[in-house]
Amino acid sequence: MKTMEEYVRTIPDFPEPGIMFRDITSVLMDPEGLKLAVDSMIDALKDVDFDVVAGIESRGFMFGMPIVYALGKSFVPVRKKGKLPCETITESYALEYGTAEIEIHTDAVKPGQKVVMIDDLLATGGTMEAAIRLVERLGGTVEKAVFLIELKGLEGRKKLKCPVDVVVSYEGI
Repeated sequence: MKTMEEYVRTIPDFPEPGIMFRDITSVLMDPEGLKLAVDSMIDALKDVDFDVVAGIESRGFMFGMPIVYALGKSFVPVRKKGKLPCETITESYALEYGTAEIEIHTDAVKPGQKVVMIDDLLATGGTMEAAIRLVERLGGTVEKAVFLIELKGLEGRKKLKCPVDVVVSYEGI
């Protein structure tokens, strides 16, 4: 049986020299790799009491949907600004050059609901930090954030004020 590290493809010098890009398409293309990824993320939730999974566009959707299906929970999309059709609230977060915005429907999380956040990658933590603020503004409580991959060198975990679990960590950036 292969480990998750064996399924994740590393591409040196992409998108620029010195970057070791951790590519999850190799995980998605392999049924055993995808099963291992989803099962590992579900395992990270075995002792967590929660009502809702919130996934961040778009790879958080890929991993969040099979998790909610397996566990009988509901799913809430957190999307880029302008992509949701009903009333939303918005949060900004910093990018390397500039800012971006994400949003959530105002009726997506009810006050008092316990939420698990899902995404593929924990890098700087800015996107997840903004997503957590959205959930909290709606009255939800974030019980845990689960990621497939963490780039430890970027220290994104430090921005998150909730328990964090990852399937595989890489020391660099």
